[in-house]
Amino acid sequence: MSKPRHSKPSLPLDDALFGIKPRKAVPFSFVLDAIAALSPWTRAMFGCLAIYVQDKIVLILRDKPSTPRDNGVWLATTEEHHPSLRLEFPNMRSIQVLSKNGLGKKVTGWQVLPVDAQDFEQSALHACDLVLARDPRIGKVPGAKRIPKAATANAPAKKSNRSSRRKK
Repeated sequence: MSKPRHSKPSLPLDDALFGIKPRKAVPFSFVLDAIAALSPWTRAMFGCLAIYVQDKIVLILRDKPSTPRDNGVWLATTEEHHPSLRLEFPNMRSIQVLSKNGLGKKVTGWQVLPVDAQDFEQSALHACDLVLARDPRIGKVPGAKRIPKAATANAPAKKSNRSSRRKK
């Protein structure tokens, strides 16, 4: 019978030695619980937690002490849906941090259900219900830009980026 090679017990590795940061707690985790049936996946984004369902970003959970006014649940939507969503979410508003950072827009597609609103939890859960129902007003495919059909039908073919060089 062979003897074990190491007589000393191994010590746990210290994450600080390897520069691994501990994960931040998920803000408003009840939101993830509410849409768990859709198998959402998350991704860190700008110090927040983005929530995706399949290929669409649907919500962002934000709890940053640096600018608390925009903390809460961000809805991925478009400006055309704001009036109908505002009927369901009276405290919904545009995100100030987006309009202040040089984007020049006072109203963005993204809207926030602010954490300091009296109806925050109720509104966040209602937003989850809309996500579960696959409401078309909530959710965007990242990187997809809408181009009017008329613009694409009459657009000239794109030229190649390569420049042709003639040998002299």
